Amino acid sequence: MLFASTTINYVDRQTMSLLAPYLKVLYHWSNSDYVNLVIAFRVAYSIGQTVCGRWMDKIGTRLGITFTVFFYSLVSVLTPLANGMMGFMGFRIALGFAESANWPTATKVVSEWFPARERALATAFFDSGSSVGGALAPFLVLWIYFHWGWRLAFAVPGCLGFFWLIIWRKFYFLPESHPRISTREREMLLQEKQAEQSSQQGATKIRWRDLFRVPQTWGVIAARTFTDPVWYFVADWFPIYLVAKGIDLRNGLIAIWVPFLAADLGNFAGGAASGYLVKRGWSLGWARKAVVIAGGCGTTLLIPTVFTQNLGLITALFAISTFSYAGFSTIANVLPSDLYPSNAVATVSGLSGTCSSLGTIVAMKAVGYLADARSGSGGHAFDPILIASGIIPLIGMVLVLLLVRNSRATGKGLILRI
Repeated sequence: MLFASTTINYVDRQTMSLLAPYLKVLYHWSNSDYVNLVIAFRVAYSIGQTVCGRWMDKIGTRLGITFTVFFYSLVSVLTPLANGMMGFMGFRIALGFAESANWPTATKVVSEWFPARERALATAFFDSGSSVGGALAPFLVLWIYFHWGWRLAFAVPGCLGFFWLIIWRKFYFLPESHPRISTREREMLLQEKQAEQSSQQGATKIRWRDLFRVPQTWGVIAARTFTDPVWYFVADWFPIYLVAKGIDLRNGLIAIWVPFLAADLGNFAGGAASGYLVKRGWSLGWARKAVVIAGGCGTTLLIPTVFTQNLGLITALFAISTFSYAGFSTIANVLPSDLYPSNAVATVSGLSGTCSSLGTIVAMKAVGYLADARSGSGGHAFDPILIASGIIPLIGMVLVLLLVRNSRATGKGLILRI
């Protein structure tokens, strides 16, 4: 169910980037105008991640996801009412805030339902919905656009969330009260929860200032802040990038799809590899860090794209890079549940999401400025952006290796041992 909600979440948000080349012509937007829409979404998303993350820790996952899916589906259905820059900006702000609770809440669900050794693969599974949503969106959204126009291309995907909510409300409950799991499964999950609680005995409830004082929090923040902007460049700008390369989107539809499919495979590969290393006797920390190292190095393959305009080669390099990013991203999303007690998981996940969104806002503003400034460069307008996109995740990799570790906070019970 988390996989499906994440898929729908991404289909809804991808609609704007897929229709951007056509809306830019219809409304006479520049790249800088478009980036203002992207930033409006990101500002709301960044604020919402922290606000909603803390809120989800208070109201619980079943009710929390009900609220977020209902509101972002409603916003998508109403977006056709927009008629110009300010109208679209208002709906993108609303969508960003509504969608922001998905990842903190899904991460909390994973911590409630899975033991530590299985959380990476479980996180990979729900997080892969972003890749599947990105892969499905071009076929659904562009098909609707070419047949019935942009308004229905926004409204139809928005209806999917309402159907999903019926299933969620009918089938999701906490393990303690779920009517469809066995006694053995319930006891296993409760034992895992009790073991985590016993490791925190004597520790006070984690406060905001406690979170900022421990290096692990900054490691979790770095894991997303130095990688997510690269993904959102692909998600928000890839169709415009291909057009700048002189590629017709009708002919390059598979090229749009492949990097998202590769990211989907990367999610599972990262989660499965980390879980396999744990079973082989690796510590939880190094099982996570091994995937981070592979992911950070793999994203550097965005850099060679500046030397070619061959669609097949560009697609292959983007695919390997998004595969690598997704493995790294899986670990970034599972780290809060590895490191923090249950009552702080969504808070830390939301905090890292807020910081990654702020980094993405800065990155997207730079992308819009550079793309306009270099518009006369033809197929090379995005070269500096791609070089930076290949290097920045390496910095995030180094920071994770340095900051995510057992420390004095682990001994005090504030942080779980990895």
